[in-house]
Amino acid sequence: MITLQFPAHPFTIKEEEGRRFIFDNFRKKYVQLTPEEWVRQNILVYLTHVLNYPKGLIAVEREIKINGLKKRYDIVVYSRDQKPWMLAELKSPEINLSQSTVEQIMRYHQILQTPYWLLSNGQQTFCAAITNHSVNWLISLPAFEQ
Repeated sequence: MITLQFPAHPFTIKEEEGRRFIFDNFRKKYVQLTPEEWVRQNILVYLTHVLNYPKGLIAVEREIKINGLKKRYDIVVYSRDQKPWMLAELKSPEINLSQSTVEQIMRYHQILQTPYWLLSNGQQTFCAAITNHSVNWLISLPAFEQ
């Protein structure tokens, strides 16, 4: 497991009709501030502000088709040559990461074929390098390729 210390960040949060919303700088809109969204926004800040992953190479909540079904991944970081590089699957803090979480990211991986996976619920974080159909769990998140 990797321990992440999320940096303080001035998120823009508003309340409407008793619901809280956070501005997503990647999707350029307000989205409902759910526990999973809190994890997503903090992971995005960590990737871009701590690890210096290029913001322009990160896609958030995009649709993909798996066996004819429409699904949405949480985050994909692309390489400089526009190939999927890291796939992130995020859960809310109260959901334990489990075999079913790994199976979900494996299904997305069949389509995206990323060399790295990131799994996090904000409290537990795991990252793996995927090579020749083997999963090698890492002790830290990889530096972005230069």
